[in-house]
Amino acid sequence: MIFAQFRTEDAEGLLLAHSLRLPDRMLKKGRVLTADDVAALRAEQIHMVVAVRLEPDDLGEDEAAAAIGRAISGPDILLRTPFTGRCNLLAGGPGLAVLDRQRLERLNMVDEAVTIATLPPFEPVEAGQLIATVKIIPFAVDRRIVEASVAFAAGGGPLIRVEPFRPHRVGLILTELPGTRAVLLDEMAAVTRGRIEPLGSSLHHQMRVAHDEGAVERAIGRCIAANCTLLLIGGASATVDRRDVVPAGIERAGGVVEHFGMPVDPGNLLLLGKVGAVPVVDMPGCGRSPRLNGLDFVLRRLLANQPIRPRDIMAMGVGGLLKDVPGRPSPRQPEDDPGETAPREPRVAALVLAAGQSRRMGRNKLLIETGGKPLIAWAVDAALDSRAHRVVVVVGHEAEAVREALACRPIAIVENPRHAEGMASSLAAGLGALPADIDGALVCLGDMPAVTGRHLDRLIAAFDPAEGRAICVPLRDGKRGNPVLLARRFFPQALAIGGDQGAKRLLAEHPEQVFAVVMADDAVLEDVDDPDALDRLPEERR
Repeated sequence: MIFAQFRTEDAEGLLLAHSLRLPDRMLKKGRVLTADDVAALRAEQIHMVVAVRLEPDDLGEDEAAAAIGRAISGPDILLRTPFTGRCNLLAGGPGLAVLDRQRLERLNMVDEAVTIATLPPFEPVEAGQLIATVKIIPFAVDRRIVEASVAFAAGGGPLIRVEPFRPHRVGLILTELPGTRAVLLDEMAAVTRGRIEPLGSSLHHQMRVAHDEGAVERAIGRCIAANCTLLLIGGASATVDRRDVVPAGIERAGGVVEHFGMPVDPGNLLLLGKVGAVPVVDMPGCGRSPRLNGLDFVLRRLLANQPIRPRDIMAMGVGGLLKDVPGRPSPRQPEDDPGETAPREPRVAALVLAAGQSRRMGRNKLLIETGGKPLIAWAVDAALDSRAHRVVVVVGHEAEAVREALACRPIAIVENPRHAEGMASSLAAGLGALPADIDGALVCLGDMPAVTGRHLDRLIAAFDPAEGRAICVPLRDGKRGNPVLLARRFFPQALAIGGDQGAKRLLAEHPEQVFAVVMADDAVLEDVDDPDALDRLPEERR
């Protein structure tokens, strides 16, 4: 291929290298110049053009792209007609994109003129979805390069194929400890169903048993007898060692533990075993979450009958950090939340309760000047200084005066007409005002001026419902304090609380979801309930 400037009168039959706009036409790059094109160029006094002249051994970009596309594709791949050197490969049906990564990487090294870009390996795809694209970089490529690429692709089977998901009869075993709430097991069963049904399988047999080796052993035996082809176990307590309850139960049932742990986060504590020919997956804690995690990486392969070995799991580490980064859409994404695509940093709202009557103080303590501003302003400004996505203040007693004290701050104010009933009514008013995209609420008390944005940020950083940290509380010297951070799924229960109780009631009801965040000072324990408490405030707050 000769790439050069040519005299316009000699350009007929050449490929135009750069687009040219003429008064009556647009000559796009790659166009084979005709005699009429040449006459139009000369009429515009264009005497030289940058163009390409093909040589006898050259293959045009479209022909080359199509040849390589055919060579790398399995029978379940559809090839689109190449255009401008690009040939797109589409999935012929739903399934798992199975790629020969090593051979594709070597094929991309044959020559810089030939490039192949694909989806990540083992990505679920729908019929007609783009899986890969072959792009020839120059306008033409030496025929010998294309022949070498095709010959390389021919050895060892297709480099790109779609493996359909096979229907499996899935057995689900959920273990429980004394005090385990049935609603949590209900949620895990629902999430598991939502995880496997879009991939063509069904929950064939479900059991709930004690978190005990013998109970797990017996449950596995019953699932095998019920002809389950895949077993999933959700422990009441996460497995932390190969000798823990669930793996011991697998071995007592005559099975083997093939691998424990994976370099995917969330998903580190996944365990893979087998009883006879039936795979057994001890699900990590993130199995309770519908968001993409390491469990999905393993289930996708198992449900497509693809072998998964310990080295396959350990190879998932590159690209396995799924926390706090945008991810790929999940095949089970709920239709009513089309914008939700992947694990992202949870959106937390700070909810400042400022509706109380201050009976022990004798006057509205939130309006008392401390450190140059009203007491309530310290709590609100701390929330504004934090990573909270929005700040909502609930007012009630002397509402107008509190509003005025917080003037010009970028906050939302909600009035609680039932504030005299106690703190629970203010909590309900605030939670009810939060938008649907909020994942958690940081319930802050308006009379804790020593709490800063740094304290709040420590709670927000620890918050991760997918990892079992759905209720975060500050801890100082073994004592729990405030604020308390609640996941959205607890909002309905919080709304049902009555009287002068706050969110702490939920801690006793959901101990398995509580995560204590150790604090370095007493700020999270100190509120202002009486005049003496004002005197105990840090000097800068007085």
